Amino acid sequence: MLSALTRTVVRPDHALIAPDGYVPSVLPGWSGCTVHVQISAQLGARFAQWQVTLEKNGRGEGATFGHEFFIYVLAGSIQLGNEKIGPGGYAYLPPGTPYSVRGLVRTSRLLVFRKRYEPLAGVEAPSLIVGNEASRPEAPFLGDPQARLKTLLPDEMGFDLAINIFTYDPGASLPFVETHIMEHGMVFLTGGGVYRLGDHWYPVQPGDALWIAPYCPQWFIAAGPGPARYIYYKDVNRQPL
Repeated sequence: MLSALTRTVVRPDHALIAPDGYVPSVLPGWSGCTVHVQISAQLGARFAQWQVTLEKNGRGEGATFGHEFFIYVLAGSIQLGNEKIGPGGYAYLPPGTPYSVRGLVRTSRLLVFRKRYEPLAGVEAPSLIVGNEASRPEAPFLGDPQARLKTLLPDEMGFDLAINIFTYDPGASLPFVETHIMEHGMVFLTGGGVYRLGDHWYPVQPGDALWIAPYCPQWFIAAGPGPARYIYYKDVNRQPL
């Protein structure tokens, strides 16, 4: 492929960041790893999304301070404090949490969402959560068994973000074009299809990162031959301005 060709598109209300254009960044506290910042405030987002490739014994150390982190293990295995977390495993780190992440195998890949936490009067902030998507139930989305949603965090008012995994059988789609206040960041895990963002239509495949701004019309259909799966972030449970 010519070096001037890419599937990456950046527009005011959405972006498709394809792996062919990833450029590594250096983040304080992270060593023995390669970090790709896929989504950030510089793009117009109100959260950050990174992909980190850790070498064995590569590390990430620091504290969340007023932010919250969600770490999802795409491949490999990590040590987070006293917890060993393998593929499909995840951890929610609430605000004010020190953390130490270490790669346990030759190569581990992590997806990290970072957001400033918005306290809610009279509601306690969440605590540390460690889990694995394999233990989370899947439910038909709006009654469609061919489009299934898996929620990774509790549906409680203390949380101001949600992280979900959507699975579509070939030919399944969102039932309508969604237009809503929630912002999204996502990464395609398996399969592919076509994503409508605004008035544009994009073929998508594993490894693609998407940013979808509030009120950007969106719709997706899975192309097959196997199921399409993506993990995504959205902001929830807070009063709009």
